[in-house]
Amino acid sequence: MAATTHTVTNQAPPLVGHDVFTSDRVLVEALERHLDPGLLPEAREELSTLGLAAGSAPAQEWGALANEYPPKLRTHDRYGHRIDEVEFHPAWHRLLGHAVGAGLTNAWGRPGGHLRRAAGFLVWTQVEAGHGCPLSMTHAAVPALRVDPELAAEWEPRLTSQVYEQGLRPAAEKAGVLFGMGMTEKQGGSDVRANTTRARRLDAEGEYLLTGHKWFCSAPMSDGFLVLAQAPGGLTCFLVPRVLPDGSRNVFAIQRLKDKLGNRSNASSEVEFDGTWARRVGEEGRGVRTIIEMVAATRLDCVLGSAAQMRQALTQAVHHAAYRSAFGGPLIDKPLMRNVLADLALESEAATTLGMRLAAAADSVQSTGSDAERAFLRLAVPAAKYWVTKRCTPMVAEALECLGGNGYVEESGMPRLLREAPLNSIWEGSGNVQALDVLRALQSEPEALNALLQEVGRARGADHRLDRAIKDLLTELADLDGIEARARRVVERMALVLQGSLLVRFAPPEVADAFCGSRLGRDWGTAFGTLPHSLDLAKVVERARVAV
Repeated sequence: MAATTHTVTNQAPPLVGHDVFTSDRVLVEALERHLDPGLLPEAREELSTLGLAAGSAPAQEWGALANEYPPKLRTHDRYGHRIDEVEFHPAWHRLLGHAVGAGLTNAWGRPGGHLRRAAGFLVWTQVEAGHGCPLSMTHAAVPALRVDPELAAEWEPRLTSQVYEQGLRPAAEKAGVLFGMGMTEKQGGSDVRANTTRARRLDAEGEYLLTGHKWFCSAPMSDGFLVLAQAPGGLTCFLVPRVLPDGSRNVFAIQRLKDKLGNRSNASSEVEFDGTWARRVGEEGRGVRTIIEMVAATRLDCVLGSAAQMRQALTQAVHHAAYRSAFGGPLIDKPLMRNVLADLALESEAATTLGMRLAAAADSVQSTGSDAERAFLRLAVPAAKYWVTKRCTPMVAEALECLGGNGYVEESGMPRLLREAPLNSIWEGSGNVQALDVLRALQSEPEALNALLQEVGRARGADHRLDRAIKDLLTELADLDGIEARARRVVERMALVLQGSLLVRFAPPEVADAFCGSRLGRDWGTAFGTLPHSLDLAKVVERARVAV
């Protein structure tokens, strides 16, 4: 019976065997726009190699397995000794090993490093998002450690290494290491100044013993952690190694792993410190200032990670619609489906374009010390983090719906993507935290607003809707009465104006026209697929399509 009735027709072929980098026109164009031309040939080659790996069937299987078999906590060995180890499926280690080998923990100290890493992060985390957490924290630990030149000299070569070595051993015995962090506690959450973990000084300079807990400690099998604790001089940053130089285990009791909505492959834990040895990073009482560069880097990765998820969701939706026929023809040719797909494509392009512009600014700060770009990042990063991560979840949900019932089935990969989508909006400060951070910058750092206005002003006069949106934003900012209650609206408009400015300057006319006509227009619909029908939506969709 099966042989005669179970003929499979009208199904999209698997989306495998393609180059995730070169098939993404928006990403390629952004790299070419911002990267030094002399670096482009090498960058294209390394990213295409990574893109081919990301689009391969083995890599996609690694991503599925890492989530199907999540990490397991082993608190004790068979003899009753406390070991506090987390076991991962081999696929997790393959994902991490490939990412580290591709340089995704190293943007520091190489020309165009932030742009090249950002593009690689966008490509590779489309395979699986969970292992992006230790990659991001390892990368972001470098600027925090540079506060202490001695610590930086010891740890930076290991953090930026392209060698992945799993297992707990003294860091001096490993060619490459990974870092995690422990900031939040039960009673404080984002309010880290409410932390109660205590640090007691030892006789040796810079050495302390920590006692307390961390409510969220990500990637607990990392080699080291940056944590905040209350020292005699106030809230201070510390480096906590998992293994001490003599080979003994530091006191690092993993109480449990979090049972999360998504991000299942990544171990997020609760840990206890009880006489845990630590090394101070920076001065006592300046923990937030010490860690702020790390926070800025991980917030940028939130933007990039959400852009990657958006791109993956869009790719799956367009691919399905190109091969699926209904009501007499391919779905991709149906006017209403085309409207939905074009709207999704706009959201994805705006996110990628903005993320890469931020990476370019980070490169400028690193290479030239540009005060203007540093000021631009001060506002643009929290605004982008707020908006791009907020838009990820509804976009992924809409892309899933494009696949119909097939998208709701776990085998499609879309449910995993949907469960993952809200994370970046929460990690490194939720929406309110980002909005309040923007307000702080507006109030205390006027050069940041000047830098952002100069950026969006480069497109002034090119589109009347953008010009009007900039004027409306300035009106909002001029009225400080009750601005905290309006902060989300202000930050949303700030991010949209920034995205609109970039697309007007750099995207094809049909993309910029559709973005400004919808996101900056007066009648933007709340659902995807409400673009003005008079726009050239076919070109917008075709630009997003991956050929296999």
